[in-house]
Amino acid sequence: MFDTITTVILTALWLMLPAYLPNPCAALFGRGAAIDSGRNFTDGRRILGDGKTYIGFFAGTVAGIVIGLVQILIAPYAPIPFPKFTLAAILCLSIGSLLGDLGMSFVKRRIGLARGAPFLFADQLDFVAGAWILTYIFEREWFLSNFTTWIVVTILIITPIMHLVTNIIGYKLGKKDVPW
Repeated sequence: MFDTITTVILTALWLMLPAYLPNPCAALFGRGAAIDSGRNFTDGRRILGDGKTYIGFFAGTVAGIVIGLVQILIAPYAPIPFPKFTLAAILCLSIGSLLGDLGMSFVKRRIGLARGAPFLFADQLDFVAGAWILTYIFEREWFLSNFTTWIVVTILIITPIMHLVTNIIGYKLGKKDVPW
């Protein structure tokens, strides 16, 4: 029904949905107290910044978990045999994506980049790295059996494009200060 390239792209998107959804949902619903409580690191700069909130982290995590659970329910009816998720994989992908984003915010503050300042490739792939690392640590067998070479390459190509598109949408909705 589908050619190989289409199947690889759809499978890559399927596998990454629990990691893709948390960050835009964190930005959309995030408000309230900053995770770093306004504190500075030893270098005198904010630890993370006002853009990283408890509500955003919680909302993003819930969004990733919900989409993963929905995927478990609809997988049997999909037109291609998508990989099956484990609950641990869903949790790791969702939380890991947000931890990757938090980690990069910490790095950006250390090198003096302001909130919203572009950091080519790091901005687009930090959450992917976080999701993959956490999933590899806690659900290694599942990760290795699903994230094949072609899936990984596909994700590394399509993610920066999708990241730019979603950021432009967030900017137009007034949820992001910059369109990148």
